[in-house]
Amino acid sequence: MNYLLKRRIALGSMFFFIGLCFASWAARIPDIQAKFQLSEGQLGTILLCLPMGSMIGLPIAGWSVHRYGSRIVILIGSFIYALTLPLIGLAPTIWVIVPVLILFGMLGNIMNISLNTQALGLEDQMGKSILASFHGLWSLAGFTGAGIGAAMIFLKFSPAAHYAVVTLISVVIVLFAQKFVLNDKTDSEDGSGLVLKRPDDLLLRIGLIAFLGMMTEGCMFDWSGVYFKKIVLAQPEWVALGYVCFMGAMASGRFLTDKATARFGRVPVLRLSGLMIFVGLLLSVAFPMLWVAAVGFLLVGFGVASIIPVSYGIAGRSKLYPPSVALALVSTISFFGFLLGPPLIGFVADLFNLKFSFALIAVNGLGIVLLSSIRKQVFFTDQKPAEA
Repeated sequence: MNYLLKRRIALGSMFFFIGLCFASWAARIPDIQAKFQLSEGQLGTILLCLPMGSMIGLPIAGWSVHRYGSRIVILIGSFIYALTLPLIGLAPTIWVIVPVLILFGMLGNIMNISLNTQALGLEDQMGKSILASFHGLWSLAGFTGAGIGAAMIFLKFSPAAHYAVVTLISVVIVLFAQKFVLNDKTDSEDGSGLVLKRPDDLLLRIGLIAFLGMMTEGCMFDWSGVYFKKIVLAQPEWVALGYVCFMGAMASGRFLTDKATARFGRVPVLRLSGLMIFVGLLLSVAFPMLWVAAVGFLLVGFGVASIIPVSYGIAGRSKLYPPSVALALVSTISFFGFLLGPPLIGFVADLFNLKFSFALIAVNGLGIVLLSSIRKQVFFTDQKPAEA
């Protein structure tokens, strides 16, 4: 086995570890709610700690990776991230769990930026597109984490004990992978690692595409089950079908994205992805029957699958910013979409209905197609004018 393949396996295991930790936390949210006797509104407030921490982590990630290199950030951040998980389960009061969740969200985003920076470097070394497969492993870890969580609940493990087991698995993964994480520290000592900059045309365009993709993804995460229950009128045993179709297609689609990108190019893949999102949601809205809606959600999952990895792949090759800063800029813009989407669905559904909300989100797909089609030279700013 050659060294680059070993690096790919090791880095992939790190993406898997991050996804496993996040899915493990999510699997025990009902237990956390019961432990502190939280209402739905109070739980919603507590859950805001993660996106709050993620936003705090964005400028820190861009600066620290640029200043110290992604290796040191990954190695330190991964151990702290893994050890933070059992602290969530052990938190005795709300006042303790709030800062722990903020820290968990912050470290999660720092790891996201640093791992994607490392993955882009490996992609350049291997000379082929591999970034989407790493995101596929993150999605696969979500299924694994949910399965482990179900087993732990069945065996009556407390959240703290469950999280401790996952932390042990995570530490083993990190120890295995650490020697294959390369030092990519830059020699620049200026402040260009800070994220508080205006994106150039390329990053702004990619950020908007990622924004629409993440908005769609957030809506599908939070509202798939509700849509199948209230609009599709699925039987209780089929309510989760839409979510399963979406998640399954998104996870498998990420393993196909690299080959599609290598064959057709990043920009055409973005256009096709936007089209699948639009057609899938429109199909689900126009014909809200169980199997038609399921096929529609499958299409949306395949469409969403490539948006973030392809966007990161383009952003990381910006000629004006280091990869860590470019990724943090795009991540900042797209993250607002992830936060805005789910409440927007609820607000529009209150004013009109849930079908109208999903039809509105379908327009995101058209927006991605449009942004990927007009003034395409923006995507190729690294080329000389004569070659454009």
